Amino acid sequence: MANRTGKVLVTGATGFLGGAVVARLVADGRPVRAAVRQAGAPMPAGVETVSVGDLGPDTDWAEALSGVETVIHCAARAHVLRETAGDPLAEFRRVNADGAVALGRQAAVAGVRRLIFISSIGVNGAETRGEPFRPIDTPRPHSPYAVSKHEGELGLAEAAATTGLELVIIRPPLITGPDPKGNLGTLARFIARGLPLPFALATRNRRDLVSRETLADLIAICIDHPAAAGQTFLVSDGAPVSTRRLLEDMAADMGRPLRLLPVPTGLLALALKLAGRSAMSAQLFGDLEVDIAHTRDTLGWTP
Repeated sequence: MANRTGKVLVTGATGFLGGAVVARLVADGRPVRAAVRQAGAPMPAGVETVSVGDLGPDTDWAEALSGVETVIHCAARAHVLRETAGDPLAEFRRVNADGAVALGRQAAVAGVRRLIFISSIGVNGAETRGEPFRPIDTPRPHSPYAVSKHEGELGLAEAAATTGLELVIIRPPLITGPDPKGNLGTLARFIARGLPLPFALATRNRRDLVSRETLADLIAICIDHPAAAGQTFLVSDGAPVSTRRLLEDMAADMGRPLRLLPVPTGLLALALKLAGRSAMSAQLFGDLEVDIAHTRDTLGWTP
C-alpha cells in the first residue's frame, strides 16, 4: 500500500512536466512542496513553494529539503533551440549533472529516502535501428544535453551508493502534451497558423512518445514502490507513431486543419544534414522505439 503521508519535493514544478507531476500528486492526496526559481509562482491550493534560484552545484537546497521524504527532480536545462552559451556542454553539465548530484548529496544529508531523477532516452542514443532501446543497453548519449543527463545518472548513482539514498532513474522519450516545448512546439505553431509542412510522405518511421499524464503516473508509482529503488526505467505510451501520424494527432487535438506537402523524406533529411541539423533529421525521419517490458514487469505498471 502506498504511503501518501511523506512529503514530496518536486523540482521544476512550474515546467512542462513538473506542473503535471504536481497536479497528479495533489490529486492523489499527497503533501507536495514545489521548488521554483522565483517566489510567487502560482500553484494548486495546498502546495508549498520554496524559491531556490538558479540550479547548479552551489544551489542551497536546505529549506526545500526540510522534512521531505521523496524528491522528484524534473528541473533541467533543456529545449535550447537557439544556443547562446559559449560552451553548451559545460552549461548543460553545470545544471543537469553537477546540479543534480549536489541536490542528491544534500538530500541524503537531509534524510530524504528516495530521489527520482528524470533523465532522457537520449542517454541510450539518437535513434534505433531494428531493435528498441532497453535499460541495459550501453549508453550512447548523442548530444550535450544527453551527455549531461548520463553524467547526472552516474554521479547520483555514486552518491546513492555512498549515502544509502534510494535512486530511481526514468528515461522518457519526447514528452507530449498541451503547449509542447522544443521542436515539437515549433511544429505545433506551424499547425496553429495553418502553414504547410513537408511531411506527407513521412509515414514509415516509428517513434515512441510519452504523454505528460503517462509519465506523471509512472513517477507517482515510483514514489513508494519497493522494487523501484536502484532501477532505471524506460517509459512510453506503448504505441509508436510515424511523424505524419504525430502531426495528424496534434492537428486533431488542436482543432486545426493539417496541410502536408509530399516532399521526399530523403531529400528533406539530406537538406537538414547539410544545414548542420542532423539531430533534427533523426528526430523527424528516424526510428526511436523503446522496450518498456522491464518497467511493466518490475512495477506491475501499464501505460
